[in-house]
Amino acid sequence: MKSDNMRESSNVEDRRGQSSGSYGGRTGMGMGSGGLGLLLQLLLSGRGGSKWLILIVLAFMIFGGGFSLTDMFSGSNTTTDSQIIQQEGTQTGDLTDAEGEFLSKVLASTEDFWTKKFQEEGRTYTPTTLVLYSGATATNGCGVGQAQAGPFYCPGDKKVYIDTSFIRELANRYGAKGDFAMAYVLAHEVGHHVQNEVGLMDEYNQARQGISESQANQLNVRLELQADYLAGAWANYVQGEGLLDQGDIEEAIQAAYSVGDDTLQEKNYGRVMPDTFTHGSSEQRTKWFKRGFQYGDFEHGDTFSGSIDI
Repeated sequence: MKSDNMRESSNVEDRRGQSSGSYGGRTGMGMGSGGLGLLLQLLLSGRGGSKWLILIVLAFMIFGGGFSLTDMFSGSNTTTDSQIIQQEGTQTGDLTDAEGEFLSKVLASTEDFWTKKFQEEGRTYTPTTLVLYSGATATNGCGVGQAQAGPFYCPGDKKVYIDTSFIRELANRYGAKGDFAMAYVLAHEVGHHVQNEVGLMDEYNQARQGISESQANQLNVRLELQADYLAGAWANYVQGEGLLDQGDIEEAIQAAYSVGDDTLQEKNYGRVMPDTFTHGSSEQRTKWFKRGFQYGDFEHGDTFSGSIDI
């Protein structure tokens, strides 16, 4: 990715190297969660009136609801003393190391893209904050973020959390090498923030109450695939800005393929269990990313109507 002349985002917190102290609260957050169905229709309406709330709640009741990581949507924004990370020395804004600087630039490009897209729909986009950490860090509403859980978005504080060691893990463990592989990961998490920005998380949270685990998994897959689509739409924008190097899109596609549920299950357990999928198969994830890259809009990214096996 041609990032040399890109601006850096000011919405970055650098907590790396800080002591995580003693934590209480929840753990076990996966790589990316959050999101909201029928986002596209709502944005395209330019209004977001009550009729869309009704349609969305009905859609959630039909499809099922919930996440495998249900605590992330408990609505709790309380952080106890034992959960607070030692914040002394937290850096914000410009970063001096190559990894942090690159992620900051990618974040800035997502800000430019989504600000433009929201303006086209008569809306205001409030950017997410990227938190870089090492080992573990506290969140406001999602318990404790830990490196082994991978990058994630916390709707409680509207922040994206990334342990930068995941950049090496993505290449060495998952075989997804190249800077644009990591750019895709960040864009995917920002996609969840875009879903959250629509403002209907509470309605979704209510609709998922009492839904079976199987239904919850199915809906979660649709949410994740939509975030992959939104990441692809951002990649389309980056291409239009002349920032892509040869092979960048292939790097992102490889990253999406590498973190598909079937690929991970085969690697870790030696068998595939489709009923337990929460993010989508490798084929689904790559297809929806490529679809977003192809169209670069909202309207072709509705993962909640019809088959997700496009």
